[in-house]
Amino acid sequence: MLIEKTLKEKATMMREVEAGSLIFAAGYGSRMRGFSGNKTLLPLVPGSHPFEGEHPIISEIITSLPRGPKALVIHHRKDEVITATRDLGVSYYDQPVLNGTGGALIAAQGFLEHIGQEHVVITMGDTPFVKRATYHDLLTQLGDHDLVVLGSKPVDKAQYGILEIENGRVKRITEWRYWREYPQERRSGLEVCNSGIYAAKRSALLTYLKKLRKRPHQVEKERDGRMIVVEEYFITDLVELMNNDGLAVGLVVVDEEKEVMGIDTLEDLVFAQSTFAERNRQTKSFDCWHRK
Repeated sequence: MLIEKTLKEKATMMREVEAGSLIFAAGYGSRMRGFSGNKTLLPLVPGSHPFEGEHPIISEIITSLPRGPKALVIHHRKDEVITATRDLGVSYYDQPVLNGTGGALIAAQGFLEHIGQEHVVITMGDTPFVKRATYHDLLTQLGDHDLVVLGSKPVDKAQYGILEIENGRVKRITEWRYWREYPQERRSGLEVCNSGIYAAKRSALLTYLKKLRKRPHQVEKERDGRMIVVEEYFITDLVELMNNDGLAVGLVVVDEEKEVMGIDTLEDLVFAQSTFAERNRQTKSFDCWHRK
């Protein structure tokens, strides 16, 4: 199985088209207790402590993305992010206020306006295990859709946004605090969760950014030990906005939940480091077998 998947990924690299790639790397990562840096710089190869080591998360993500221009949306510890990635061929867009994933997309409007590629991948700066073949699958779906959502079927759906799907199309993405109030019969039919990773047609994104700007949400957040209300924009609103206008929103579902895992806590980081080490061991075993 490992050999088949590795061969598939190499074949994908040979035939993939170019796309613009946008990586959200602006947040504080406040759930990573004991770490004050930008969590996209946390190492996948640990040293004496999980917070210290080599091969930052962001490097792995950039390496796995399709060919084409790449940009980081930055804010927290942005100088450190720029220093760590300056040789990776990316551009940078500052999100002056941390106002949600939709706000990150709005901050990168200049990137969308200036790239020549019509297809765009949007990914998170803490999800290092998404395969290049999966990004390819997302982009392939743009032949029939204007936006494509990457989903998974986690064992525990709590806290995830859920995809509400009709006839193979995503009609809306509903946050946990809302879908948990659905009747049991309705909840039992909701299996696919949102990973926060998307592919979209650039022209559609630019059109709907204007509408997204008009849909701020009032969100309660903890800042410096106190709760405050902040204005945020949700990238998930694009699904509803496009559906309202008759545009098609598709989906791709990964086979394994850990492919789209986000690294939010120390426990997540330790698991990711172990997963990365095991994957590298398997790859080396495959390379040795292939050379025989």
